[in-house]
Amino acid sequence: MRTAPTILHLDMDAFFAAAEQAAKPSLRGKAVVVGGLGPRGVVATASYEARRFGVHSAMPMAQARRLAPNAAYLVPRFSLYRTVSEQVMELLGRLSPLVEPLSLDEAFVDLEAGGAADDPLSARATGERLRADIRAATGLSGSVGLAGSKMLAKIASEQAKPDGLVLIEPGTERELLGPMSVRTLPGVGPATGEHLRRAGMTTVADLAEAGEDELVRLLGRAHGAALFRMALGHDDRPVVSERDAKSVSVEDTFDVDLHDRVRVRIEVERLAERCVQRLRASGHSGRTIVLKVRRYDFSTLTRSETLRGPTDDLGVVREAAGRLLESVDTTGGVRLLGVGVTGLTDYTQEDLFAQAAAEEEAASAAAATDPPAGEPDGAEREPVPAEPAPAEPAERRWSAGQDVRHAVYGAGWVQGSGVGRVTVRFEEPGSAPGRVRTFRVGDADLEPSDPLPLVPPGSGDPAPDAISAADPLVRPDGPA
Repeated sequence: MRTAPTILHLDMDAFFAAAEQAAKPSLRGKAVVVGGLGPRGVVATASYEARRFGVHSAMPMAQARRLAPNAAYLVPRFSLYRTVSEQVMELLGRLSPLVEPLSLDEAFVDLEAGGAADDPLSARATGERLRADIRAATGLSGSVGLAGSKMLAKIASEQAKPDGLVLIEPGTERELLGPMSVRTLPGVGPATGEHLRRAGMTTVADLAEAGEDELVRLLGRAHGAALFRMALGHDDRPVVSERDAKSVSVEDTFDVDLHDRVRVRIEVERLAERCVQRLRASGHSGRTIVLKVRRYDFSTLTRSETLRGPTDDLGVVREAAGRLLESVDTTGGVRLLGVGVTGLTDYTQEDLFAQAAAEEEAASAAAATDPPAGEPDGAEREPVPAEPAPAEPAERRWSAGQDVRHAVYGAGWVQGSGVGRVTVRFEEPGSAPGRVRTFRVGDADLEPSDPLPLVPPGSGDPAPDAISAADPLVRPDGPA
């Protein structure tokens, strides 16, 4: 435990939903729910306006629609969220070399390591300046917790929500934690919480009074001892700047169970391609290919195959996933498929079989196009069948929340589609709420587009240097 609150925890407020509200002026102050829109979709994030109706993350989307039928339901736009996350992480990196990202919208920062704070006054000033810089750069709000440990800093940021800052003075930890629920502590989930409740322990003070021996008896040596230390406010975990990825995976849940074996195989190949794209983007390769299949009865099967060396080759991953699929019975129907790669490294050992197959395929192609040895170029050969005419393009699908651009009306986003029509609201971040227009789904003037920045480049750049505690623009006794 530190004697100064120099560990900062930042958690962006309702991140996905807040980004959508900032990008879509007509949704500001309204209930917004982001997640999968199909019958089996789940809520990724709900705005605070939607939470008043009881909507929360990980809730089935069908239940959310019943609770808040008039909310705006949008598909996630991860390219936008990643861009905003990079802006926020850059600001954190200016405060300290020790930044530990937990997700796109959450991170720990060791302010002491960067010289940004060494006492409560300077820590609070730095936290307030960070919140102001994030709002200037992204237009979004974040909540900040400051304490002498990671556990307490995270608890403080939860108390600060939304759009606030809470600093826990060292020496006040036990008094603060005592009345809190045992579920507040890391590692206490529903099962452990229920086990402790049956033993008569519902608050953190109950855990401290029970003593280490009793918690070890109930939960085992490692968990019981760690929980007792946390109940006393002790947490010595350091902020680490790098969190090594252990696996890369992608999965899809289908609106309707898949029964066609050929369709299942096609979906597995498509997932393998997405997985390899993500693997290469992270700069890794891996040795073990994993297939995940959730069947019609919710039973989940996993199969894995370990290669002779790490790879990021699409053909290798796709073929391995296909072999794994052969060992799974899918006759009853499949509701979810996933493909992953584990055992990650930062180098690749080419699979010899895949390489040989590629060389053989290339040789066959060359033989088919080059004249045989000794045959003049003008010699008659069997005609090569013409390529079949390309099929007519499938009808475009427009998802609610998707970015579009019209040749006449400019940038907008899809409000909804159906019966051969798509409805678009034309507005941009920073503009007034825009007008709604309806088009045919195949309108040639309407195209998908990339997200626009929430704040125009250059208009919200924060000062390059971290603030000091003496800066007169920041109140040392800012809101807690």
